[in-house]
Parts: sequence; C-alpha cells; structure tokens
Amino acid sequence: MADRWMGTPETVLRVEGRLDATSVSEARQRLHTAIATTSGTVVLDVSDVEWLDMTALAVLVDAHRRLRSEGRRLVLRGCSPRVRRALAVTRLSRIMAIERGDAAPSAA
Repeated sequence: MADRWMGTPETVLRVEGRLDATSVSEARQRLHTAIATTSGTVVLDVSDVEWLDMTALAVLVDAHRRLRSEGRRLVLRGCSPRVRRALAVTRLSRIMAIERGDAAPSAA
C-alpha cells in the first residue's frame, strides 16, 4: 500500500514477511508503480520484514538507481538488525539511505 502524507514530498510503501525470490515480485511491482506515478522520495517501510535475500536486495538496488537517475531517493525505514546486517554485508548500507529511528537517513 502506498501512502502520501499531507505536506511531505514522500510516498511510503510498507512490505512485510520474507522478501525472497518467491515473494519479491509484488514488492518490485509496487516500487515500480510508485516510481512511475509519484514524485519525491519513496520510503520503503521494512519494519515487518523478517528476511530478505539477494533477489530482494537486487530489487532495492534497481529502485535506488532508478530514483537517483531522476534526482529522487529511496529511503529504507524500520530496518531490523537482520535486514541491517544483510545491507552491511553487501555494503549496500553505504549507498542506501537508511533511517535510524527519528534521525535523518544515513546516506544520500
């Protein structure tokens, strides 16, 4: 589900469960739709994601690149320690914007 918050230039998408090769197609489609039909930042709320695999990470990288090419951003919100670890091991935490609690995203 995408939510537009009044007064903010961001679209929030919430995903949950396991994001792997068998389940990531819906998240990919929702991200592509949000990129194509909205402006501003796309926030992916992953607070209810239990696990993600390389297929899901590739979807995040694709969305990140597409948004950057348009001068926009993908921000990951609510990363669990397991998700943060996957991002760190792949070094995606260095290029992806990851919200840390109430603070600003960690990367641009």
